[in-house]
Amino acid sequence: MAEILYIRLGSQAQDEISWLIFSSVEQEIIASGKLGHAEQLNDLTEKAQQREVKVFVPGADVLLKRLTVPTKSQRAMRSAVPYMLEDELAQDVDELFFAYADIAQIDDKNCFVAVIERAQMQLWQAWLSAASIDTKTMLPDTLAMPYVAGQWSAIALEPDNVQTHETQIIVRQGEWQGGTLDSSAWQFVLTQGLSTSDKDSKTASADDIVINAYSALPFCDQASSPEGFTVVMEQEELPLALLAQQRQHTKFNLLQGEFKITERRSKNVSNWLWVAGFAACALLLNVGYKSAKLWQLSSQQAQVEAQIIKRYQQVFPQAKRVRIGTIKSQLSRKISQLGGTSEHVGFLTMMEKIQPAFAKVPALKPESLKFDGNRQELRLQAIADDYQHFERFKGALNSANFAVKQGAQNNQGEKVTGSFSISNKQTNRKGS
Repeated sequence: MAEILYIRLGSQAQDEISWLIFSSVEQEIIASGKLGHAEQLNDLTEKAQQREVKVFVPGADVLLKRLTVPTKSQRAMRSAVPYMLEDELAQDVDELFFAYADIAQIDDKNCFVAVIERAQMQLWQAWLSAASIDTKTMLPDTLAMPYVAGQWSAIALEPDNVQTHETQIIVRQGEWQGGTLDSSAWQFVLTQGLSTSDKDSKTASADDIVINAYSALPFCDQASSPEGFTVVMEQEELPLALLAQQRQHTKFNLLQGEFKITERRSKNVSNWLWVAGFAACALLLNVGYKSAKLWQLSSQQAQVEAQIIKRYQQVFPQAKRVRIGTIKSQLSRKISQLGGTSEHVGFLTMMEKIQPAFAKVPALKPESLKFDGNRQELRLQAIADDYQHFERFKGALNSANFAVKQGAQNNQGEKVTGSFSISNKQTNRKGS
């Protein structure tokens, strides 16, 4: 996002909170202000909705430690650090949270850790949650100060109540050194000079330590710098504006491990996910229904195919291997043999023409039919009550334009049997 909302929280709910909207494109302040206490964070809810939010916390609540841990395993290192610091810490390590920085080894120091009360982290997150403000990053204000190797940078914060509060100074003494000090602690640092742990901040020569001051500092100015220090007055800045400009140079984030923020989807995205979920559910139901229907149809098809094969085997018992895929071609071949749509008069066409003759002589009953496809001739074996029925049937066939050859007739008790050879007269002439 082009605009970022920066918020600097206090240590306690009654402490003053600073906020600032900064344009990362124009590199300028859009708006800024202060809140009297944590309950007023709701005033920033609307401003936070469409902007990225980055949070600073007081360096006084965060202890920065540089350690030498004899291991290269990050897991082993993080397991050992709390117990290495146990004697230096006033609280039980179980009440503290340890956040680790990814910094290349400096001299013999290979572990850089920020130590903070777990309850304090929970308190800050509770304030933000109550105001519906989401942030992915939280940084001690100390580490957002400008960093120049071998030099210090410092800026004074205006007290929220001049009568009851001392001025606080944010000071950065190295890449992983610094803190937020009140006036008396700041004076002690200046009068005592460098401690043993600060000697790596001093330049290689015996020159004074340079303090780059971004505001007027108590007990410290260009005219009368403390012994061992040289004060360089930089262009004055609003404290939060200075932190906002330098924030991009620091990748460290307190929100890690148990306090890491999982990505929250916007309401629009959530709504679309609900719609997509319903659509997916409907699709699954539709696919399930169609799959069940397809299974049902497949089952019915299998039953029909089994019936077709059974009927085919009944009609053509000589067929041994019958497959549903070949029945159509086999039936086509059988029909072709019986006449089908051939240019000659086939069996079906002949039977259609003969049917009226059977209707005229219902007393004559066919016993067998045999069709000669090559000769296009139908051979009929029939039975009737007397010879007259055979003559009447022959006359009906002649009237239907058939050539009829009548075979021998025999008496079988009270019945007479005989045969006919029937062919189309046109076919018969062509054959002759």
